[in-house]
Amino acid sequence: MAYDVVVLGSGPGGYVAAIRAAQLGFKTAVIEKESLGGICLNWGCIPTKALLKSAQVNEYIKHAKDFGIEASGTPQFDAIIKRSRGVADKMSKGVQFLMKKNKIDVIMGFGKLVAKGKLEVTDKDGKKQIVEAKHTIIATGGRSRQLPAMPIDGKKIIGYREAMVLPEMPKSMIVVGSGAIGVEFAYFYNSMGTKVTIVEFLPRIVPVEDEEISKELEKQYKKNGITIMTSSEVTSVDTAGNGVKAKVKTASGEVILEADALLSAVGVAANIEGIGLEELGIKTDKGRIMVDKYGQTNVPGVYAIGDCSPGQALAHVASKEGIVCVEAIAYNEKKYHHQPEAIDYNNIPGCTYCVPEIASVGYTEKQAKEAGFEVKVGKFPLSASGKASAAGHTEGFIKVIFDAKYGEWLGTHMIGYNVTEMISETVTARKLETTYHEVLNAIHPHPTISESIKDAIEVAYGEAIHI
Repeated sequence: MAYDVVVLGSGPGGYVAAIRAAQLGFKTAVIEKESLGGICLNWGCIPTKALLKSAQVNEYIKHAKDFGIEASGTPQFDAIIKRSRGVADKMSKGVQFLMKKNKIDVIMGFGKLVAKGKLEVTDKDGKKQIVEAKHTIIATGGRSRQLPAMPIDGKKIIGYREAMVLPEMPKSMIVVGSGAIGVEFAYFYNSMGTKVTIVEFLPRIVPVEDEEISKELEKQYKKNGITIMTSSEVTSVDTAGNGVKAKVKTASGEVILEADALLSAVGVAANIEGIGLEELGIKTDKGRIMVDKYGQTNVPGVYAIGDCSPGQALAHVASKEGIVCVEAIAYNEKKYHHQPEAIDYNNIPGCTYCVPEIASVGYTEKQAKEAGFEVKVGKFPLSASGKASAAGHTEGFIKVIFDAKYGEWLGTHMIGYNVTEMISETVTARKLETTYHEVLNAIHPHPTISESIKDAIEVAYGEAIHI
């Protein structure tokens, strides 16, 4: 079995790369050990959003009187999990359709590079076959990172996969780590009625976000009854009893936390073991495959994209890396008309789908100052937004950061209702090197929450109308 392009892994990096390769005239195959769509479609981005939507509906029912409606209801935990799995299955079937539509061969099994241009695929029955590839794109993704102090057993100490399919709702849960995965599951289980405690090693939750975003989310979570422990470290976990007992080192001493379950959400580790990297001499660093700006490894004909390479571990990054990688291959083979543009990793939007939602791109205020910029900062509270008031979601704010000298849009940081749908304006504007002037002269629709971006820019430049 010989192909022009073989993609190892079918997540949002792998399947997108395969489709783009097929579009450009390459004979293409995908090797997948589990389910088409990878972690994102089956165990990550998509099913978690389904869970979070159920949590939001539950919140609406609990606060229906605020909207002038009498309503009541009890969340059916098993039905919520079933709906989430149904959404994931539908999306995975959608990828199957796209593979057939684009005439891409799907080879089920575990793929391993065994020689230059050759992969060995072992199926679930142990049967092996050799697949030849002129170009191999490694898109093996990532998994829950494990810490020695809390090894995941899948029952009491769980990762994100188990958190999505628990047989029954725990009465209490410790969430270790407050990145996107941690705070999303903390919101979901808190909304369902679980007593949630977040333990974060760093001084603030969602530590990659702007400091003001962290403070606002902590305020909202505490208001909703979530306990938050920052500058704290889980040093050991005892699973001998009915639940878990976690020993936590804090600034003021050691405490013992007890709960039904502990969710380890301390980051993502790349899936690079056992796929033949050592045999071919492919360079890695800090658990990731080293690549150039087009995804090329140090071994000609072998590429890597997505979570197993050094960029941000985000689905949309993996997809774009896959497209750039394939277009670079096609350009070198005269199948594409120009060298693709390399990705600007400082213009990657990040979204966290807790409630309130978080969306950001570019420099934080601190980063901008550290980079030597003199900044103009504008902050618009959603309590002053007519649409947010009508929607019953006035928590949060929009924060924009501009270079005072040239008016360059350095970053945007948002926390509030539906803000993940609004970050693209900043991404596009920054890509076009737009200044504050053009944005203020682009009329934003009213009433919308998105017009709050314009309002925040007005604040930055001393032209605020609505506050």
